[in-house]
Amino acid sequence: MTMPNGNGNGNGALNGAVVAVAGAAGPAGRATLLRLAEAGATVVAADADATRLAEAVDAARYAHGGATVIGDTVDLLDLDAAREWATRTEKEFGRLDGVVHLVGGWRGSASFAETDLADWELLEKLLIRTVQHTTLAFQDALQRSDRGRYVLISAAGASKPTAGNAAYAASKAAAEAWTLALGDAFRKAAKAEGAAAPTSAAVILVVKALVHEAMRAERPNAKFAGFTDVTELAEAIAAIWERPAEEVNGTRQWLTEKP
Repeated sequence: MTMPNGNGNGNGALNGAVVAVAGAAGPAGRATLLRLAEAGATVVAADADATRLAEAVDAARYAHGGATVIGDTVDLLDLDAAREWATRTEKEFGRLDGVVHLVGGWRGSASFAETDLADWELLEKLLIRTVQHTTLAFQDALQRSDRGRYVLISAAGASKPTAGNAAYAASKAAAEAWTLALGDAFRKAAKAEGAAAPTSAAVILVVKALVHEAMRAERPNAKFAGFTDVTELAEAIAAIWERPAEEVNGTRQWLTEKP
């Protein structure tokens, strides 16, 4: 993965960009808000947890004085609400250059036979439905951008499911397929317009799992082998804008060893 050319001075490909971050209140979201704000982007963050979202937004604003970082409580399980969020954001800022999908969730079981299909019902909403709604809501705006990016964070388990993670792996695999279909839509739209290459891209960043400071503090002796630190993930997300859309569109970018 190529790291961003920018050094935090707002002169890189994200300077002046408008980026929406879905699922922004967790550790990965906080790191991403900080990195995008540092790169000079206007960041519109959304999460179901209004209190944690406000804390994440305030932290990004405080770290980067003058940065425009706003929070929105959006029900991404409601397609109309997602579309209204996209329309409102583009209208307010005049453009929309990216969506980073960080909505997560995990459920597992001790064995395949013990899989609880209630876990699938939950994960289908969190990991698939929110991807469907954000892609459908933001596609047109991203296609209008000269640097549109849709970035999905996925898991290595989608490519090599384990017995106890059937529901989770299947949900992630479905989300990946949906995102790759968006990438094909970007490619076909560019071709239909007679463009030499698309200016928008749908990209999947694959991790084994994520780790952050609080996890390390709780388990100081743990190795977290193969895990991606949330700050490294944020760097990888920002790097997507530094590469040509044609190069990254419809690709999986591995941040951990392939299974």
